[in-house]
Amino acid sequence: MSLPFDDEHAALFTVGQVASMLQVQQAFLRRIDDHQVVSPQRSAGGQRRYSRHEIGLVQQVATMMDQGMTLPAIRHILDLQRRLIEVTRERDELARLLAEQRPEGGRRKSP
Repeated sequence: MSLPFDDEHAALFTVGQVASMLQVQQAFLRRIDDHQVVSPQRSAGGQRRYSRHEIGLVQQVATMMDQGMTLPAIRHILDLQRRLIEVTRERDELARLLAEQRPEGGRRKSP
């Protein structure tokens, strides 16, 4: 049986809980949401709700800001990281499909 807290993408944590966990200001969390760096899900009442995955991203953003990076630069880096993950998945899927089509367990004959 899978429970909501088993899912790293389940939006379970409030702004106050995340701010307390990461020792950041709630205003910081609102700011990175306003700049579309980390945008948590919303409850039915419109309140921000963070998943474990998003909390990890907030941690990453806080570290990058401590290193002097701007929010636009951080957003760009996170976008590139997401794209890299996507492209890697596509490559792996294509490699798997190609291996299935090759005779003799996926090995090519040498010239």
